[in-house]
Amino acid sequence: MPATVSDASVSSDPARDLRAKLADRLCQDTVKTPEVETAIRDVPRHLFLPGVPLEQAYADDPVYTKHDSGVSISAASQPRIVAMMLEQLHLESGHRVLEVGAGTGYNAALMAAIVGTSGHITAVDIDEDLVESARTHLAAAGVTNVDVVLGDGAFGHPDAAPYDRVIATVGAVETPTAWLDQLAPAGRLVVPLRLAGAASRSIIFERDQDGWISRGSEMCTFMPLRGFGDDARGTVDLTGTGEVTLQTHRDNSHATNQETLTGVLDTPRYEAWTGVVFGPGESFEWLYLWLACGLANPLMRMNVDTAAKKRGLVSPMFSTVAMSTSAADGSLAYLTLRPAPPAADGSRQYEVGVLGHGPTGQQLATDVGQQITLWDQGFRHRHVTFALPDTPPTANTDGGRFVLHRPHRPITVTWE
Repeated sequence: MPATVSDASVSSDPARDLRAKLADRLCQDTVKTPEVETAIRDVPRHLFLPGVPLEQAYADDPVYTKHDSGVSISAASQPRIVAMMLEQLHLESGHRVLEVGAGTGYNAALMAAIVGTSGHITAVDIDEDLVESARTHLAAAGVTNVDVVLGDGAFGHPDAAPYDRVIATVGAVETPTAWLDQLAPAGRLVVPLRLAGAASRSIIFERDQDGWISRGSEMCTFMPLRGFGDDARGTVDLTGTGEVTLQTHRDNSHATNQETLTGVLDTPRYEAWTGVVFGPGESFEWLYLWLACGLANPLMRMNVDTAAKKRGLVSPMFSTVAMSTSAADGSLAYLTLRPAPPAADGSRQYEVGVLGHGPTGQQLATDVGQQITLWDQGFRHRHVTFALPDTPPTANTDGGRFVLHRPHRPITVTWE
């Protein structure tokens, strides 16, 4: 009688199986190239997250790895975002890469797998403990073509320059000159750039004759760069109970005073409906970007506890979040939705509205509503480009060109 081996006796590798399932999900809508797919299937993410359950290590979620006074300051990014940025980076065998923000070392390992033994990755992080742990994780995974160095990522790492690619895995409010200077002439930079308020995009930049021009972008948000390029966030508690808060940035500070905004939601509510409709699943990202660039106080994320929504204190666009703006006098306006007549094919639609509170809440809601209508009528179907020009042009907001001022190199955002 021939010997047989039952299916139950065949040894399986749970980590490999979970990694394969994650890769399968990412290949449905994010991973486009075989090089990125192979790296995600081969690099063991769990080795970069010791102590984290396997199911969590291979879920399509971020894993927060370091906190400071209760605030997360480092994480293993969501795999979908990691894959998206790797596709933006367009790595090739033999490339030399600078990564700003080493984190756990996982992203460096993915890049190392793509560039191969003839390529090299230099990852920089500002925290000594993160540098040491990333080195340990990379060694455990058998990765040998990565150097993790301690330093302020805003200055890059000139000792290993020039680089074919530079990628920032931390959010930046300005592109440091060092990153551009350390790129090879035909190099590519991928950076999650906070443009205005809460509006952030991962942008591909390449050099042209007049400066640096975008070759594509995707909406995403990262923890901010720390050190010289610090872009710390703040919080304003609108209720005094933590139930409704604004996440603020430096360019919001002139109009987000905790003292004047506390209790604003208890004042009368004003409504401004725009007639602008969206279908299910349609992204609001370009509307958000327009408002972030065009409003006197750029859009902020308003986080809402479900209890505040249930008792009618707020009516946010989504279950726990809405985009908002405020004024120095303590007024607030935020976006909301209501059902609209169905589209011609019978699909559901929703109308965008603005709710205002405070001394000039009615006018503020009206102003935001007018900006939404302006975008819908003149710019909704245009293509948006970003640039770091050598000589910034004059802003032309009526024509869809905004100039976002920065200390060293302004950013232009243009609806073309």
